[in-house]
Amino acid sequence: MIETDLWPGAVPKRQGKVRDVYDLGERMLLVATDRISAFDWVLPTGIPDKGRILTGLSAFWFRHLGIPNHLISADVDAFDLDLTANERDALRGRSMLVKKVRIVPFECVVRGYLAGSGWKEYRQSRSVCGIPLPDGLVEGARIVPIFTPATKAESGHDENVSFEAMAGAVGAEVAGTLQSMSLEVYSGAADHAAKCGLILADTKFEWGFDAHTGELLLADEVLTPDSSRYWAWNAYHPGGAQPSFDKQFVRDWLESTGWDKASPPPELPPEVVARTRQKYVEAYERLTGGAFPYE
Repeated sequence: MIETDLWPGAVPKRQGKVRDVYDLGERMLLVATDRISAFDWVLPTGIPDKGRILTGLSAFWFRHLGIPNHLISADVDAFDLDLTANERDALRGRSMLVKKVRIVPFECVVRGYLAGSGWKEYRQSRSVCGIPLPDGLVEGARIVPIFTPATKAESGHDENVSFEAMAGAVGAEVAGTLQSMSLEVYSGAADHAAKCGLILADTKFEWGFDAHTGELLLADEVLTPDSSRYWAWNAYHPGGAQPSFDKQFVRDWLESTGWDKASPPPELPPEVVARTRQKYVEAYERLTGGAFPYE
């Protein structure tokens, strides 16, 4: 599913790189498509079942963490919506009915290992988002988990900012709560991932305030391969890039094509699609302890 086509007159309030968001008044319907993005482009080729994997993993984590969150139900048959059988089948496994929240306009990023933009920034300044780190660290090195917020971008890159900049925008008390809760969730999730043979290198959370009660809730997707960097413990070797359970195969293939990243991207070949899907499925099965529901 690349585009959602629901009941007549249903128009997404917002379309992200992966999710279509429908406003239902007091609630929201989040639909995870099979779209995949890379280098700030949504690619013309989808990854089969990707939306179902992201939704299933998010639902698992919302239940497992025990943290107040926005999920009402991920079971389409429990949605009290007037849907046809075909519409229910289209939404099954890839949709969440959630509470409406006022999203905090920052990505709450936690890093326990030095990778990605954190590694790039460390090489330049020996710090990440203004947080100084020891000299001599290598790419992929384990660090004491740090909270490194970023601005939210609908398109293009999120931009890393300091904690002080975030506090200036949302207030010191809210920023402090977001920091402590994000670090707490990361710690619990990293412990669970380790038991599954995985390293949770870094992740980003979205938080929002309940539209009615004002309670701070964990929102959107959580701890999926799209929002998190997972590595296998048995393949971990600090000092370079690590094999990851995400769309790295897609990025690597695109880099090999000579695509200029300024014009529309090429279609993905079947073998890259299959390998990427395999890594998403493997992450799902390792983390949940169950087989991915193919049917």
